[in-house]
Amino acid sequence: MADLTITAANVIAADGYGYRDMVAGEAVTRGAPVYEKAADGKAWLASCESTSAIAAAIGICLNDAAASQPVRVMTSGTLAFGAILTAGTTYCVSASGKICPQVDLATSDFVMRLGIATSTGNLVLSVYATGVEL
Repeated sequence: MADLTITAANVIAADGYGYRDMVAGEAVTRGAPVYEKAADGKAWLASCESTSAIAAAIGICLNDAAASQPVRVMTSGTLAFGAILTAGTTYCVSASGKICPQVDLATSDFVMRLGIATSTGNLVLSVYATGVEL
């Protein structure tokens, strides 16, 4: 899969974005998709390979956090990434817990849509756990 190469300083939320303040269950980085683990309610790195539960991302981290530290998770709105996107492309959670174009998902991956690029720099979040395994 071709994961996005994210520069943390370029990950900027637009005004009026939706978010959840959470506690990280493991070390997370700015720009990483996370899911909420039912057992502890903490933010853990999402992956499209494991199970539909782990593929069910709730949003994208807006700050780095070590395990048991606070993390803000963006759940809706427009997120700037710098000029690394392709306008009109749907982006999903990748196997490595990062973000990739949907067309790069492989057989047996779960489709976890994060959003659609409206330009080369902006991703409009429309987080949706399809539950569909390719």
